[in-house]
Amino acid sequence: MAQRMLHTCLRVQDLEKSIQFYQDTFGFKETRRKEYPEHKFTIVYLSFDGDDYELELTYNYDHDPYIVGDGFSHIAISADDLEATHQKHIDLGYQVTDLKGLPGNIPNYYFVTDPDGYRVEVIRTK
Repeated sequence: MAQRMLHTCLRVQDLEKSIQFYQDTFGFKETRRKEYPEHKFTIVYLSFDGDDYELELTYNYDHDPYIVGDGFSHIAISADDLEATHQKHIDLGYQVTDLKGLPGNIPNYYFVTDPDGYRVEVIRTK
């Protein structure tokens, strides 16, 4: 039985601000949008060129800010030039950690936080 990952859903407070974050920081492209005004929500799918996996941003109209739970940690994205990507995210003014490494390893990742408080781990491409 063949299986594959399809998407990850993040519920967002400000849809356009979140779309802008993922486009500016990582180069995501909007692949499709589903509007359900009668049910008071909109879904936007983002992905990278040539990648079938999608990030789903769900905006529920008139919802208070979401609380990111202590069970969810992060999503992860690779970067060919970790240091340049790290500096880009700093220059864009987002909340960015220092470069980190697991114990005994050189720094090979960091985290950047999106407008809703979700963390994105950026890992050096191996």
